[in-house]
Amino acid sequence: MTSHPNTGPDSAAQDMSPEEIQAVIDRILSKDTPAPGAGRGGGSGAGANGGAGVTGGPTSVLGKAQAISRLDEVYTNFDGDQQDLEERHALRRKAGLSTELEDVTEVEYRQLRLERVVLAGLWTEGTLADAENSLRELAALAETAGSEVLDGLVQRRAKPDPGTFLGSGKAQELKAIVMSTGADTVVVDAELAPSQRRGLEDIVKVKVIDRTALILDIFAQHAKSREGKAQVELAQLEYLLPRLRGWGESMSRQAGGQVGGAGAGMGSRGPGETKIELDRRRIRTRMAKLRREIAAMKPARETKRANRRRNAVPSVAIAGYTNAGKSSLLNRLTDAGVLVENALFATLDPTVRKAETADGLGYTLADTVGFVRSLPTQLVEAFRSTLEEVADSDLILHVVDVSHPDPEGQIAAVRTVFSEVDARKVPEIIVLNKADAADPFVVERLKQREPRHVVVSARTGEGIPELLKAISDGIPRPSVKLELLIPYNRGDLLSKLHETDAEILSLDHEETGTRAVVMVREGLAAELDPFVSND
Repeated sequence: MTSHPNTGPDSAAQDMSPEEIQAVIDRILSKDTPAPGAGRGGGSGAGANGGAGVTGGPTSVLGKAQAISRLDEVYTNFDGDQQDLEERHALRRKAGLSTELEDVTEVEYRQLRLERVVLAGLWTEGTLADAENSLRELAALAETAGSEVLDGLVQRRAKPDPGTFLGSGKAQELKAIVMSTGADTVVVDAELAPSQRRGLEDIVKVKVIDRTALILDIFAQHAKSREGKAQVELAQLEYLLPRLRGWGESMSRQAGGQVGGAGAGMGSRGPGETKIELDRRRIRTRMAKLRREIAAMKPARETKRANRRRNAVPSVAIAGYTNAGKSSLLNRLTDAGVLVENALFATLDPTVRKAETADGLGYTLADTVGFVRSLPTQLVEAFRSTLEEVADSDLILHVVDVSHPDPEGQIAAVRTVFSEVDARKVPEIIVLNKADAADPFVVERLKQREPRHVVVSARTGEGIPELLKAISDGIPRPSVKLELLIPYNRGDLLSKLHETDAEILSLDHEETGTRAVVMVREGLAAELDPFVSND
């Protein structure tokens, strides 16, 4: 029998030493062995912790994914017991579990084994630092979804390849990286067309997902409320519908009655309906039902919002990039005890809490879902009812992580979403959070760029008094000034003036009653009109 030399991409395996082959076997079996030769084939990789490399040069940036905070202490006394976080971590996926059972106790954890992923992205515009930051953020997203990032590559290319996104040569290099690292998934830093995903899967021979699918997976893990789960499911079905694939029996025709003969009767003749068409119809039916359910939930949120508007309660929305510290800031300001986690999209469901200014004026603080660069349009549409909290607020606290390598990019991405939900007209205060971990030069640069700003640290409490004062100055205040003489038998009116919708300027007790100079809202001014003093 004549043997033929192996000249394909798998020939690299023949050049490996026995130690390297054993290392690959150990990695496939999830042993804790570092990956030698990462980024082989001419391109440098992202490294196990999410650094990025660019084809054509030896540069590789190692270290923790910079979309995740590097602070050692994440929680403070203001965050409460964090029981929800303990519940979430109780089902945390585990690394280092073999695909071959070595102990019977591994059975219950077998489905929780970490996915081992390789990242891939294109550098089409901007600088090298921008491309690396984008890949680091993708690494942080993958870690949040419960994956282990092994390697990654970035290709310099003017535009994506219409067939395989990366191009045939780079796709073969990606296949070599997947084989050498023992990865089971490739995550692409863009939204792939269905044909691009299929083409890339045919080459690398492992599952390929894009950035949108990864974000949707994180949302599906973290949604807790009934409305949040419905919104996420709707977004997932909208993403899935054009990406259904059919093969084998999925492409066969379905007919009713006696299938396949003239005796089948009326309504069964003709080509029939394929299995994939049935699946599409079921998805559209489910999507219509979810839209009705979300629409039915909307009046409850609007009723609460209308009550606040009727009572003229100012509303402040905390918005910003994911993992910028919005929930930590809400906990610091109101002791809300909202879940805090050093991960992307840790909290999805909005939380509204009551607060007061130093002079006793009441307002509400609403924590909203975080934003991200290239936020999938399906999520914006599905979460539109939630994002209306931002558009209908009187003031936006735009929280920015100044310790992030690209805070200006975060600000631009968030303001893009503001435009999509008609929130750009709302007054905005830039809250430069995590100042204790930031470069002072970056903080100063952002202070020069954003005239209305406050520098804070939700972890240490730095700048919180200045932020409270900025909120007090920024929310709508009572605009009607009245001088009242309230009889002593109308203590109920005096009590109402001490509530959170009025501002008392002076208070004197006279023989005939209590003389008060107050600032009130128009609704309360009509009720107090009989007691206006004409002296």
